Amino acid sequence: MTQYIIRRLLLSIPVIFGILLVTFALARIIPGDPCKAILGEKATPEVCERFYEEHGLNDPIPVQFANYIADFLRGDLGDSLRYGRPVIVIIIERLPVTIELSLAALFLAVSIGIPLGLISALRQNSWIDLMTMFLANIGVSMPVYWLGLLLAYTFALLLKGTPLWLPPAGRLSPALTATPFYEVWGWQVEPETFRFYALHFISNMYILNSLLTRDWTVLKDALRHLILPAAALSTIPMAIIARMTRSSMLEVLRQDYVKAARAKGLRTPVVILKHAFRNALIPVVTIIGLQVGLLFSGAVLTETIFSFAGVGSMLYEAITARDYPVVQGFTVIIALVYVFVNLAVDILYVFIDPRIRLE
Repeated sequence: MTQYIIRRLLLSIPVIFGILLVTFALARIIPGDPCKAILGEKATPEVCERFYEEHGLNDPIPVQFANYIADFLRGDLGDSLRYGRPVIVIIIERLPVTIELSLAALFLAVSIGIPLGLISALRQNSWIDLMTMFLANIGVSMPVYWLGLLLAYTFALLLKGTPLWLPPAGRLSPALTATPFYEVWGWQVEPETFRFYALHFISNMYILNSLLTRDWTVLKDALRHLILPAAALSTIPMAIIARMTRSSMLEVLRQDYVKAARAKGLRTPVVILKHAFRNALIPVVTIIGLQVGLLFSGAVLTETIFSFAGVGSMLYEAITARDYPVVQGFTVIIALVYVFVNLAVDILYVFIDPRIRLE
């Protein structure tokens, strides 16, 4: 398995290089002038010329790309044209927000989608099956931005003043602050060090940070703020997982070994969970792995609607401002998530079905 993992990591190098090349090219094809977008339309040609010179935008495109690759190999993603801060620092601040939102959405999608798919398969052609698949088709077809606005309107405006009211924006109420856990624990951390950034990365996930600090007020408030965006983001993955679970289970339930298990007199829960469901998991796990990457791309709209300061909203702002280093940096991070999630899914196959061998 070690050789397989190493080989897959090596094969991902040309994939990442291709992503760097395409992202670099597309960022510069976007219509608009980064100087005008960042400094304003009244920026003079002299000011823009100095801006281009300071950020290396006067160099030929091949030279800019070569410099970008060299910096990337050193772990330097450059500085934001808009904020003048290192892109890696912005990623450390924004990525935990998207990870928290994506994990919450994935939890909802898996915990609801798989049981719905199982029930639908076991009650094929019943009213439960028809209703489940009808709702799944609606979920797949429903745009995230429309559902997000509908949820915000319903739970923040129509239900205002009731126990069902939920906040429509932000991660915490204005009166609350999430104190980093390492400060609560009394750890002395030197700023601008690797340890500082690692701890800061963890503390930016408010749910985990509030659990580590046992701040139940912040935990409750953060969960309430997370419900609406997570629900909006999980709808499409939930519907896809439910449909895939149903389809895979129906195929497995027709196999001879399931009929043999029933003929031996095994209890129905044992037949379903031990014999059928485990063998139906591989396509389901595959689709779940694909949804992880899609959650990051779907977070662009969700975070913008619900004012979540994560990767999606930052990427939207960077594209609007023609902030090339930020666009490239965040796109590479999302691509790396795809690569490692696919690798994790392939390794998980072995544990689901021991007959599979990674060669």
